[in-house]
Order: sequence, then C-alpha cells, then structure tokens
Amino acid sequence: MDLLTSPQAWMAFATLTALELVLGIDNIIFISILVDKLPPEKRELARRIGLFMAMFMRVGLLLVLSWIVGLVAPLMTVAGHEVSGRDLILILGGLFLIWKSTTEIHHSLEGFEGEQSTRAGHTFVSVIVQIMLIDLVFSLDSIITAVGMVDRIEIMIAAVVVSVVLMMVFAKSIGDFVSNHPSIKMLALSFLVLVGVVLIAEGFEHHIPKGYVYFAMAFSVCVEMLNIRLRKRANQVVSLHKQDPMA
Repeated sequence: MDLLTSPQAWMAFATLTALELVLGIDNIIFISILVDKLPPEKRELARRIGLFMAMFMRVGLLLVLSWIVGLVAPLMTVAGHEVSGRDLILILGGLFLIWKSTTEIHHSLEGFEGEQSTRAGHTFVSVIVQIMLIDLVFSLDSIITAVGMVDRIEIMIAAVVVSVVLMMVFAKSIGDFVSNHPSIKMLALSFLVLVGVVLIAEGFEHHIPKGYVYFAMAFSVCVEMLNIRLRKRANQVVSLHKQDPMA
C-alpha cells in the first residue's frame, strides 16, 4: 500500500514505463519485419507470441537480478579488454542484428524474386526462434536500464508489463505501416543496423548516448513522412490530370 500512495513511486513508474516503450521500439520493428515473412493469417499470432515472450523474459530477468549482477564479472580478456557475460551477449546480439538486417536489405533490393525466396525460407518456428534471440538482447538492455533507475522490483515489473501491453496495442499498426511502405521498411532496417553497431560498441565498453541515436531515428522518420505525403499528393495530382486533361 505504501507504493500505491507514494507520489515518488508513481513518478518512477511513469518514467520507467515511458523509457521501456522507447527501448521497445527496436523490438517492435524487428518483430514486425520478421512476421512479415509469414502468411497473413499467422502474422498476428507470431507478433503476440513475440511480445509475450519479451514480457516474460524481462520479468524473469528481474526475478534473477543476482544473475544479472553476476554477468558484469569478467569472463575473459581479449586484446587487453575484459569481456563479461553481459558484454558477450550484447556483442553477439549486435552481430546477429547487423547480419539479419543486412540480409533483409539484400533480399529487398533483389525485388520480387528476393522477396519470394526469403519468404519461402521462413517458417513459423524459425521466426519465433529469431524473435526469442533478439528478445534476450533487448530485454537485457531494458532490465539493466530499469535496475539503474528504480530500486523497487514491484515498480520494475509493473512498468514492464504495462509497457508491453501498450506495445501490443500499437504493434500491429506499426507493423502494417512498415510493411505497406517499402521506404519506411528500408529505413527501419537501417535503424536496426545502427542499433546493432551500438550494441557492439556497448559490449566493448564504448558508451554511445542513446538520446543521440533516437534523435537521429526520429529526425529520419519525420523527413520520410514528409516524403510520403509529397509522393501521395503528387500521385493525386497525376490522377486528377488523367481524369481531366484540361484541368
């Protein structure tokens, strides 16, 4: 009851929920691009399973905070740099994200044949496995952020659950928008390459302020939204001209 009546607790909850939503954008985009390879009738199920797994993985990691703390201990030394379990997960996750995004960009540039080949190579199980792998990386990053901001596990779990529920509400709309606009999809894949580079840098203890990364992403999206509006207006003008050449 003390948490329910504490303004500080509610402030921490609201701040952490908002932060979890921002950190979850990468996850939503990755899941949206992956489920787009499945038949339409299976996409929503795969999307919900992916987000549910992200939620349970984050809650599970919160319940084993001692293990999370233990991941900071050095496992090995590479070229004079101490590599911990957390660093290893971030580096491997970043490499996986870069490889996957680059592959998707390659298939997109191949056109229809590339799209057909990549769709054929994806099964429901393979998509879920890939979602699980990247969920682990994003969940670890999210939980480390949560632990650094809040010291009450009840607030952390509540923020994670609420943020994932909100992500589930908007995930389909975001996924459909990315799928229906090839330029946005290419931009999203470029974002994921950037996120992969940031994860690898974090793994090697080179901290890149995420505010800069998210600002660059937001600015790029705003520019592309203006381009979409301009193309839509140009198409409307062409359509009107075809209907009435004298206009």
